[in-house]
Amino acid sequence: MEKLSTILYRYRKLFLAMWLVLIVTFGYFALKLPSVLGGNGFEMEGEFKQTQQLLVDEFDVSESQAIVLFEKKDDVSYEELIKSASNYLEKINTKDYVLKIDAPSLDSSTIDGNFAYGIIHFNKAAVDLDNEINELQDIPIENDEIRVKLTGEPVIVQDMNTASQKDLAKAEAIGIPVALIVLLLAFGGVIAAGIPLIIGIVTVITTMGIVYFFHHVTPLSIFILNVVPMIGLALSIDFALLFINRFKEELVHNSVENAVKKTIQTAGRSVIFSGFCVFIGLAGMLFIQVDIFQNVALGGMAVVFVAVLSAVTLLPAILAMLGEKVNRLRILRTNDQSGQSKWRSFAHFVMKRPVIMTLVSLVILLTALLPIKDMQLEIPSSEALPDNYDSKKALEVYNERFTDETTTDVFFVLKSNGDMLAQGSLNDAVPFIHQIEDDNLVSKVDSLPTALKVDSGKELSQLLNNQQLETQTKPAVESFVNNDYMLVKVTLDTKQSSNEAKEFVKTWAAKTPGDLELYVGGYPKFEQEIFDEIYEKAPYGLLLVLVSTYLILMIAFRSVLIPLKAIIMNILSLTATFGLLVWLFQGGHFGLTESNIALVLPVFVFGLVFGLSMDYEVFLISRIHEVYEQTGDNNLATVEGLASTSKIITSAALIMIVITGAFAFTGITPVKQMGVGIALAIFIDATVVRMLLVPSLMKLLGNANWWFFGKKTTKANTQLNK
Repeated sequence: MEKLSTILYRYRKLFLAMWLVLIVTFGYFALKLPSVLGGNGFEMEGEFKQTQQLLVDEFDVSESQAIVLFEKKDDVSYEELIKSASNYLEKINTKDYVLKIDAPSLDSSTIDGNFAYGIIHFNKAAVDLDNEINELQDIPIENDEIRVKLTGEPVIVQDMNTASQKDLAKAEAIGIPVALIVLLLAFGGVIAAGIPLIIGIVTVITTMGIVYFFHHVTPLSIFILNVVPMIGLALSIDFALLFINRFKEELVHNSVENAVKKTIQTAGRSVIFSGFCVFIGLAGMLFIQVDIFQNVALGGMAVVFVAVLSAVTLLPAILAMLGEKVNRLRILRTNDQSGQSKWRSFAHFVMKRPVIMTLVSLVILLTALLPIKDMQLEIPSSEALPDNYDSKKALEVYNERFTDETTTDVFFVLKSNGDMLAQGSLNDAVPFIHQIEDDNLVSKVDSLPTALKVDSGKELSQLLNNQQLETQTKPAVESFVNNDYMLVKVTLDTKQSSNEAKEFVKTWAAKTPGDLELYVGGYPKFEQEIFDEIYEKAPYGLLLVLVSTYLILMIAFRSVLIPLKAIIMNILSLTATFGLLVWLFQGGHFGLTESNIALVLPVFVFGLVFGLSMDYEVFLISRIHEVYEQTGDNNLATVEGLASTSKIITSAALIMIVITGAFAFTGITPVKQMGVGIALAIFIDATVVRMLLVPSLMKLLGNANWWFFGKKTTKANTQLNK
């Protein structure tokens, strides 16, 4: 670090110039990032995707569908509704990207009240239809008293992208000004307070430009647009706050050059170490082979890398150029000694009652985590959109009036090694299909044997080989068989997201219908694969994070108990956070819309907050460790460590809460939940954990805190300064 500090100071102007080039270059690509985002990221390589592609390739199933909802006024006749809707759909059917149009409700028998609908089948994926959806939305209907709304996956994907961009602007408009106020309270001067914001904005712009290039190797979810700025702003401002605070301290007794070098060697080292902890927390998500986790992991790791890089290169260059001017434009007086005195008194108060304070902390945390037992996880869909979007309103009307939400469809595709209509293949297929019919959850089966009402493969083979009955059997064969493949559509008597539906597809996908290959699809299969992937792979990520963090902290502080204690406290505070999220969102408290918890939230919040919380633990324990080495007095070290770091760590935590908490005022539910979740976790960590649990446990454990396999720690091999 000493050599690096010398290089950074000597070539400060060159580093500033290099960053200027990076900002301009990546800023250009950052502007293009929204154009390559699409979908909610819940995609993975699996049987569902294989089956979906087979349905498209072999049975002419469309790649995506949109719903056109028609609503007439009371004085418009049904005949006029049918006529206008039919003409409108005919215009759409002429487009080259439209595969076909279904208009079942225009037979008048299925019109419900003032509503009718049609379904557009596209020959392109939903994420590739932005321009086409815009074109369709501009097509007028001939009767002004009939309203037309588009909904379905392609429209919802587009609206999600739009809402994400609006949410980002809204969160920044709330978070950045409040963060500036906190920085002013911390530093008292406009220049010192403004620098962290500049670093944060530079980090986000640069990272979003880098992330743009990721779309060449992996699909990018629209949630990237919220996650990268959320992490980037909060982390960069935190790093800059701690870095500038140390620089201002060093500047009192040193020249600008020495102050910069000393700050890089101390605070810079802590920033690198802390960034590594966050990096590991995000890397744990890479085990989960679902696009959204890969996106957030890669985007998050990129923004952490850039945040650390800007903190240890761009920030020192700026401070070296400013020098004493960093204290200019002061508008508030800050009394650090008074603040330290108050924190010192509070630490003494807590440490005189360690047992009581520990019990109080545990009661608070355990009470908060109780609702976690009722957590209901779901994959975000149209419900995640704000209520004012027409696509959400239209889909709700469509589902309420034209679909049976108590049933769901599952698709089985059987593949033979030769002709699907050969005797051997039919002998395997027909009994298997009848077994599916006998399942208690199945209400209906559409297939070749059920359409022709046969009980065995032999009977079906004889029927198909009867040339006199060919005109009767041909339509059924064309509907359900194509070369080596046979399609079976199964209707389940349960909701598509139910546990019963997921268990059904998992059970049947494991069966072997003779010598035939089996593929299972449908929404329940999609959900089952996503849930299983997370439940099976998340423990590996958790293990990586816990073991890596423990080893890093153990080596850093030469202590067995301190890293173990830090991990346990983090897990306690995070589970308390999840309990509060369940209470807030599933309970619909404080004016929040009642909603289940997004499936990704526990993994995201753990991956992000575990590393972020360790930042504060590192800065605090580093100072405590430093005093302990000098004095050998655990109690004194704890008090002095808290007194000297609490103001700046509290400011850093408050900024983190402000930046992430600002997303609570956004419209997309998973983003709102994530913002609230991270803000709550940091709040709990900064109050209950750091103010009560840390000093209490440091007091109770005494010198055992610093035990390291029987060897006493030494200043030479454990120095890690803030």
